Order: sequence, then structure tokens, then C-alpha cells
Amino acid sequence: MAEELLDLGKGFWNIRGNFRLAGLVNVGTHASLVRLGSGRFVLLDSYSLTGPLRERVMALTDGGRAVEAILNLHPFHTLHCEAMHRDFPDAALYGTVRHHQRLPALPWADAPVESAALAARYSDDIILSVPAGIDLVCAAEHVHAGSVLAWHKASGTLHVDDTLNLVPVPRLLRAVLPPPRLFLHPTLPQALAPGPGAVRDFRAWIRALAAQCADLRHLVVAHSGHRSFAPGAFAEALLAALRRISPRLERAEARRGSPAV
Repeated sequence: MAEELLDLGKGFWNIRGNFRLAGLVNVGTHASLVRLGSGRFVLLDSYSLTGPLRERVMALTDGGRAVEAILNLHPFHTLHCEAMHRDFPDAALYGTVRHHQRLPALPWADAPVESAALAARYSDDIILSVPAGIDLVCAAEHVHAGSVLAWHKASGTLHVDDTLNLVPVPRLLRAVLPPPRLFLHPTLPQALAPGPGAVRDFRAWIRALAAQCADLRHLVVAHSGHRSFAPGAFAEALLAALRRISPRLERAEARRGSPAV
């Protein structure tokens, strides 16, 4: 998996990077660079930039000076935060409570990345969406279903970490195989929020996301790349993914004694 910068148009670039599990299997990771209507930039998530990839990002952002904020959207993606802060030291740094706890020496902004105040600040360019019905930060370290999603209206691109995924397809087979299938993170049942109605709330959030992103053209996900969609196709794929995981969500909620509506 090679590092690359995907220009998806209208001021959105997806940074494809490397991440090896146990130092062996490269499952990939990502970040995105977004040009705001003001002409300045924000980074979605963090990645350690080196070589030609770093040169291209710096060329786009006036040597990094035009980057005003770094929004770390996944509580369990913390590996590259220090490197990105070093590259863009003047950018406001946002993260979840787990980012603050894991990397207390970094100058985190007081408002968490999932705050309504931050969402309002960038709402003209990016819609930040926090999944309902699940915990953003789970006590179990292996439950990575929660993340803040970022919808870039101008390019029709949805940036997602682990909440949504694509079935990996080897590069050499992409021309002959169907497009990779969209699926919801397999640990979602373990991420359900406490109290009644968690499944109901999550379903409502997914349906609202499908409606919001009805004209989606590009989906970029952390560990399995990028897929383009025809108008309306993403909403159908997202609702199909919800139907496939719904029985597991209902069983998980039933075991806790809460009604699944």
C-alpha cells in the first residue's frame, strides 16, 4: 500500500498512509486536507508526513501556515498526533477526551472535537456528525466503532474512520471485481450506549446520515481506502449495511434488558 494524496476535487484531498498491525500486515490509515471557503485549511485526523507526500501537502498550504486546525476524529487513532502537531505547530489541535488522556503534553483545545461549538464553527464547509446510540469512547480498548464523521458538502465527500468500512479489495483485482461493499464496524453491538433506545437512536442517526449524504460522490475510510458512488447509491448501500447488522444490535440490546424499537 503506497502513500498517496488523492485529489477528490472542490478543495478536498485524502491522504492515504501506512499502518501495520503488529508491524506486519499493512491495513492502511488516512487523514484528509480540506480547503475552507476562507481559503484556509483544516486537517481531518493525523498522519506522519514524509517525503513527496509531505512536500505536496506543504505546497498546498503555504508551508503549513494556512492550516488553522487539526481535527482528530477517532478516539483510538492517536499514533500520529504528535508528528502532525510538529508539522503544523500553529494549528489549533482538537481531539476527544482519550486524546487528551493519552497525549497530555500536546496543547489540546479545550472544546472536544465532538462539541457542538466546533461543529458550528465549521458548518459552512464541513458537517461534523457524532453517531447517536453508541459510545464515542468505549472502555474496552478493542471497540473502535465510535468516531466523528465529516461531510464535505462542496466535494460530496464523507470522511470516516472506523464507524463505516469498505471490504478491502486488492489493487490488482479492482478492475474485475465489483466495488467494495460498505459495512458497519463489527464491534458496534459492544459500543451501544447504556439505557433504553440505543438501537433506535443509532438507526435514526444512520437514516439521517443517508439523507444528508444522498448526493455523496466519494467515501474515504481509514483502513480500506476510497470508493466513488453514483448519485443515490451511497444511501442505498448504507441502509443495506444497517439491515445486515441490525439483528446483532437487537440481540445485544435484548441481553441488556432494553427495548429495541
